[in-house]
Amino acid sequence: MKPRLIVGLVFMIAFTSLVLYNFSGSIGSYIDFEEAQVREGSKAYVIGTWVRDMPHGFNNESRTFNFHMMDEQGNIRRVVYNNAKPQNFEDAIQLVVKGSMSNEVFYSDDMLVKCPSKYNDESPEFTAAEAAI
Repeated sequence: MKPRLIVGLVFMIAFTSLVLYNFSGSIGSYIDFEEAQVREGSKAYVIGTWVRDMPHGFNNESRTFNFHMMDEQGNIRRVVYNNAKPQNFEDAIQLVVKGSMSNEVFYSDDMLVKCPSKYNDESPEFTAAEAAI
């Protein structure tokens, strides 16, 4: 084999390995709080809903937003979000938090707030009124 071909193949393998290594850190699987507890300290994505009747609010001392969330399996845990409360938090039908579990508390660095679409959800009263016209 020619030396240029060998150097090119080594460069391509090294570049591909570097890309895969960096990309693997951003890929996560969706798990529940129980599995996150087992993987304590590891990054995880948890899908759930906000438990409205439990304490929540912004802590000025630690500069975090605290709330309780129920995952898809029915497990409820306190979530400490390292940022301010998102504007559309109260309208959320589903939350996805990214972070890690420690001592029965989920510490989140990132949160995705999923709200209902104003284009897909038609109210039944509006549809009935349209039918009468």
